[in-house]
Amino acid sequence: MKAKLIVTTVLCFWMAAPLFAQKDEQGRLKASATVLKEILGMPEGIPTSILNKAECVVVFPSVKKAAFGIGASYGRGVITCRTGPDFNGPWSAPAMFALEGASFGFQIGGSATDFVLLVMNEKGANSVMSSKVKLGADAAAAAGPKGREAAAATDVVMKAEILSYSRAQGVFAGVSLEGSTLRSDDGANKSLYQKELSAKEIALEGKVGAPPAAQDLLGVLQKASPRRVG
Repeated sequence: MKAKLIVTTVLCFWMAAPLFAQKDEQGRLKASATVLKEILGMPEGIPTSILNKAECVVVFPSVKKAAFGIGASYGRGVITCRTGPDFNGPWSAPAMFALEGASFGFQIGGSATDFVLLVMNEKGANSVMSSKVKLGADAAAAAGPKGREAAAATDVVMKAEILSYSRAQGVFAGVSLEGSTLRSDDGANKSLYQKELSAKEIALEGKVGAPPAAQDLLGVLQKASPRRVG
């Protein structure tokens, strides 16, 4: 009887584990929606003129400095891209994404920080969908202009493949993430969609529909920037 009880307990845990994991990814989607809504609602937030040019948006809510190394950080977030052959369609189903870096912990003072990255062109979109991309080396990255700064930052916007922003302790700013890496969080994608899928297959190739938990995030983006301009 004791052995049977142990086997039953293990089986129950094994069957429940994917459900707990899926709830974690759903929570990530909801947190990303909240972060994006708050940042887009700030007077000095991401300018609509910049967002309208973006082909993909990446959100990393509450990134913290890791305890295992000085300055080392690891963030879990989501990416969604505009659909259609010219990136002019609605926003795609979101894919789970990871951010890893060894320097930006110093820039944010060790506090929990929200990051939003805008992928500005097709080259940038293809770069971030590769197995692992290093910002600054594999993809040109720059601190994103905010508010009234956008009008004077045309050159930065034109040259950068990725523009990055941060919010820590209520302070919002463009921030350089050069040296950090982005990659598809394949384990989380499998947990959310219940099958093996890469970020590219989800967000660029449209091989799956958006889950219910993503509707808030996609709704925020669709309302703020329903179509690409430029």
